[in-house]
Amino acid sequence: MNYPLLEGLGDPLNRDTALALDKADELASFRAEFFIKDDSICYLDGNSLGRLPLKTIERVSSFLTDEWGTELVDGWSHWIDEAQPAGDLLARATLGAKAGQVLVCDTTSVNFYQLCVAAIKSRPDRKTVIIDSANFPTDRYVIQGIAKQFGLKLVTIDNDGSGGPGAVKIGSENELVTPELLAPLLSDDVALVTLQAVNYRSGARPNIKAITDLVRSFGGLVVWDASHAGGSVELNFDANGVDLAIGCTYKYGNAGPGSPAWLYVRKELQSELQVPIQGWFAQDDQFAMGPVFDKNNAIRGFQIASPSIIGIRAVQVSYEMIERAGITKIANKAALGTELMIALFDAWLAPLGFTLLTPRNASLRGGHITIGHPEAKRIAAALRQFAKVIPDYRMPNSIRLAISPLPTSFVEVYDGFARIKESVERKDFEKIQDSGNRVT
Repeated sequence: MNYPLLEGLGDPLNRDTALALDKADELASFRAEFFIKDDSICYLDGNSLGRLPLKTIERVSSFLTDEWGTELVDGWSHWIDEAQPAGDLLARATLGAKAGQVLVCDTTSVNFYQLCVAAIKSRPDRKTVIIDSANFPTDRYVIQGIAKQFGLKLVTIDNDGSGGPGAVKIGSENELVTPELLAPLLSDDVALVTLQAVNYRSGARPNIKAITDLVRSFGGLVVWDASHAGGSVELNFDANGVDLAIGCTYKYGNAGPGSPAWLYVRKELQSELQVPIQGWFAQDDQFAMGPVFDKNNAIRGFQIASPSIIGIRAVQVSYEMIERAGITKIANKAALGTELMIALFDAWLAPLGFTLLTPRNASLRGGHITIGHPEAKRIAAALRQFAKVIPDYRMPNSIRLAISPLPTSFVEVYDGFARIKESVERKDFEKIQDSGNRVT
């Protein structure tokens, strides 16, 4: 097999190579900035929930006592507008977007609904929306509800064999949607296409610019879900001409479970789009308490409610760290780390009946890889219980393994894969029974 990113760096099957990669890693020092209670655990699930930055403990604690506890309601004099500066920080650090286009607010689901409906309503004569069957369930369910609510034709690109409303089967590899596969489904009736910037399951990474340009050539808009992309790859929203996007902050963003999400609206669209949820914070003259909604024509016009200040404090810590590290260096480490994973997979896991469900080309994948096995669910549980490796399981037969570039070392990746090999060879998974836990 060919591993171009590892060329000249040593034998990937030798642990000394991983140690050498760590020694040369410009981001290695960031690991010490995270709370790691047990250093013997190989945590390969940062694509699901990032580790806790030590400074977050300090920043949140300070907010509780020095701001909320001390200032009481007077704190709102500076809290009230924090969604936008936090958004500007996130935009600089991870999205390649200028100021005034991002808000840190609400949840990914709410933001997704808000932007999708706004996009559809801006194209009132169009009745078709497109999503793919491998998209994250929330996005699929929300779109199904929107289509039903407004009497739209929903086309589901069937790129994983699971179908869905209006399913159209395509010959996709690793669930990847390409411009060539999408083009036959487009017409002047398409109002909206929504896809993932990195696929949540396979890790496949579509060409954002090419697809955005293609849909725009038909007069439609694209809403990108960058939940599994932000903080692991370079997105360059402004340069790529992205119209609309949403994402979370608790994965590669390391901002904690339930941390506020974000939304991006290209500046030129902000006055054009009308939001379906007309929240108080979107009102132009907010404190006039007027009788009629009058949307703010800047990015605040897409904010619904009060910002989560505790959550924003965690976001600030994490994205200041990401900005300090540099998204280019982060993306390069993610690419190198996933290449190391693939090399170890080929040597150690493929002979044990695993299949690779992620593109081998680094430009076509994000910060995680996915491997398939008929016993994937039990194997994932066994790795936690017997091998001190934390991955995650996704239906129907997938295990996701990620390198979170700031807290994860190359030797952690190496040791994790060595333990996976040993655990499966021991058949630890045969000791696992269904616990009934919904979280896998």
